[in-house]
Amino acid sequence: MVEGLRTRKKERTRRAISEVAIAMFLEHGFDQVGVAEIAAAAEVSKPTLFRYFPTKEDLVLERIADHRGEAAAVVRARPAGRTPLDALHDAFMAGLDAREPTTGLCDHPAVMAYHRLVFDTPSLASRVADYAAADTEALAEAMSEALGETTSGAARETAGEVFGGAAGEVFGGAAGEVLDGALSQAAGETAHEVAPRDSGSPRPVPLLTSRLVAAQYVAVRQILARDNYAALASGRTADERYGEAVTAASTAFELLRHGARAHGL
Repeated sequence: MVEGLRTRKKERTRRAISEVAIAMFLEHGFDQVGVAEIAAAAEVSKPTLFRYFPTKEDLVLERIADHRGEAAAVVRARPAGRTPLDALHDAFMAGLDAREPTTGLCDHPAVMAYHRLVFDTPSLASRVADYAAADTEALAEAMSEALGETTSGAARETAGEVFGGAAGEVFGGAAGEVLDGALSQAAGETAHEVAPRDSGSPRPVPLLTSRLVAAQYVAVRQILARDNYAALASGRTADERYGEAVTAASTAFELLRHGARAHGL
């Protein structure tokens, strides 16, 4: 019981420091506020602050830390009969309905200000990209588990055969650049998983397939959320944007399924 009280107290302190920092960043700008100023405002010592938050960026991203690994959790908790992409689509649509900030479709002033802070601060945007890469790896692992449960050897096609048509339809221009980065991050050093392309060579192992699908999902999620945020930032309300957001999400997920269906994802 004592340990539980101690843990809750630490969590309250952690959140309090983060909220003080975010309020100061929103008022003065991320680069204009020093860590010492935050510690003083939060009434903690600078060493204490760094015990909770190793970097200045962590003070801001604490607010979204709970969402890390969320996509993988959705896949693992999916109902029987639903594919991973079905479950992810369901979750995203539910997020739109609930105006979840992670979908970009939340026009609450505090949420809009927070998004603006993150998107307009290069070091924060870079850390969000790191989060996306970690989410891709976690989701790929969850999808590999699903792939192992549902696919047979016949489903192991090459990534080019699976995604050659659909990816071109989904991504172009700047969006294509986002996907290229995501795919590079996800694929990493997986070339060793693919045997030379001769008539007797085996196809890529399922991990590569799941990483490619996961990377495309993460890129789609980012693009949809940024488009929704941009619409709200231009002055539209979440209710006004909702119908378009639903249509865009439905289109994106259908194109994802077009490539992933052969693999049971």
